[in-house]
Amino acid sequence: MVSNKDNYLALGVEPSFNKKHLLELARYKMPFGKYEGRYLSELPLPYLVWFQRKGFPQGKLGQNLREVLEIKENGLEGLLRKLREDFQSESG
Repeated sequence: MVSNKDNYLALGVEPSFNKKHLLELARYKMPFGKYEGRYLSELPLPYLVWFQRKGFPQGKLGQNLREVLEIKENGLEGLLRKLREDFQSESG
């Protein structure tokens, strides 16, 4: 049987490497606006690009939006979705 860790290693991702941050990013939801309550990784790419052009918010939200944009631009948003599914019962 292949473990979740083996699946991530096959993708070149070591799940113990900053796992807490990746899980937090995967679970982070938009706190306001049209997409309030949606996972950042589920936000439309044009919306994230708009934030990039206008300026990301200060603090944790801005940093997370910036990171999700980078992830989506590289076609890796499925990784965050998979992390949410595979580690939903962990508190981080």
